[in-house]
Amino acid sequence: MSEVRTFAADNFDDEVLQAAEPVLVDFWAPWCGPCRMVGPVVEKLARDYAGRLKVGKVNVDENRDLAGKYGIMSIPTLIVFKDSNEAKRIVGFRGEKELVDAIDQVL
Repeated sequence: MSEVRTFAADNFDDEVLQAAEPVLVDFWAPWCGPCRMVGPVVEKLARDYAGRLKVGKVNVDENRDLAGKYGIMSIPTLIVFKDSNEAKRIVGFRGEKELVDAIDQVL
């Protein structure tokens, strides 16, 4: 069973950009209602894609520079990184099917 990791400025390069597998990053904040709605979906995706996809979250309030670097203008924003590059971006709350479709396009 895979866990949802916490990504921040101090581990983003190692955990995301240098990862051997694709990485789903959920840019979120605790006060964001839609972020809280997508949270359980992200947790389920971490379990469903264990071994094929690394999954983690970036709190944009605590990591403003990282959010700025990736042009996060609204949250939730989910980005799938593959081979150190952004492969897919999903902005706003989306249901599980739409997220699965986006991930499957990258894998």
